[in-house]
Amino acid sequence: MTVLVTGSAGHLGEALVRQLRAQNRDVRGLDRTSSPFTDHVGSISDSALVRDAMSGIEAIIHTATLHKPHVVTHSRQAFIDSNITGTLNLLEAAYTTGVGTFVFTSTTSVFGDALRPAPGEPAAWITEQTRPIPKNIYGITKLAAEDLCALFHRLYDLNAIVLRTSRFFLEADDHHEVRDAYADANAKTNEFLYRRVDIEDVVDAHLLALEKAPVLGFDRLIISSTSPFEKDDLSDLRFDAASVVRRRCPEFEGEYARRSWSMFPTIDRVYVNACARERLGWRPRHDFRTVIDRLARDQNPLSPLAQKIGIKGYHDRSFSDGPYPIAETPIRRT
Repeated sequence: MTVLVTGSAGHLGEALVRQLRAQNRDVRGLDRTSSPFTDHVGSISDSALVRDAMSGIEAIIHTATLHKPHVVTHSRQAFIDSNITGTLNLLEAAYTTGVGTFVFTSTTSVFGDALRPAPGEPAAWITEQTRPIPKNIYGITKLAAEDLCALFHRLYDLNAIVLRTSRFFLEADDHHEVRDAYADANAKTNEFLYRRVDIEDVVDAHLLALEKAPVLGFDRLIISSTSPFEKDDLSDLRFDAASVVRRRCPEFEGEYARRSWSMFPTIDRVYVNACARERLGWRPRHDFRTVIDRLARDQNPLSPLAQKIGIKGYHDRSFSDGPYPIAETPIRRT
């Protein structure tokens, strides 16, 4: 099977090309940025380039996208061109050339405001049944692209699997309050409890989706590290997260004390990966407990693949107030 990976110069795209090559599988990369993992250089919004890249392709893993870090620096139209039109170009080219499988990298950001419980409410339990309420152009365009995948499955029997991934990038946190209060490794370790996933596990999920797509047909699945929490923890998580972590993972306290780390006082959502584990046979290898175990042995908490990919950055310039700006500028009325 010859696989086309879009976004091959990005975090996940590079990781997928690396792994497919390591398995001696035939893979080609497409990205607007030249890289050792890119065979076709250009934008997925260019339908002619996309068609040219389809020669001999049997499956597509579509990771290319404008991300949340681009919401302030790029126009809404740019998001539509990349995330919607680009996905449509790939789907149409897949159908016309007989590609059988399409794996789409989406994001838990599509849930948007569903991740924000009202004051006084317990933490949100986020499953595939949670109704997305996108809060910005990124979430809106990713959800629209998901629906395009569903449409092509219904109309043309294209096997299409949507993977809603949580955080796997290693860039510093976008909120200065988190950067000021927690060491970077402390914050990211905390996130493995409820909203982070190692890129090695994300790659595994995508490759399993390639394998399972002919059986599943179409599906949308959450890809996040396995949380130790249960539904009856949700109220305490919102108001005293540390007490719940002590109850579920008591081994963390000694390691956190040794490093002068602290737990977040509140956790507002929990991503549940049970459907991905059941339907894909996915067995994520990295979670809060495994990270704590590595730290206790003074090992690097990151997977070898995460260490290889490292930090790429999302922009060609730096910003004074963080890795990227997060305040969206409203349109001025005339």
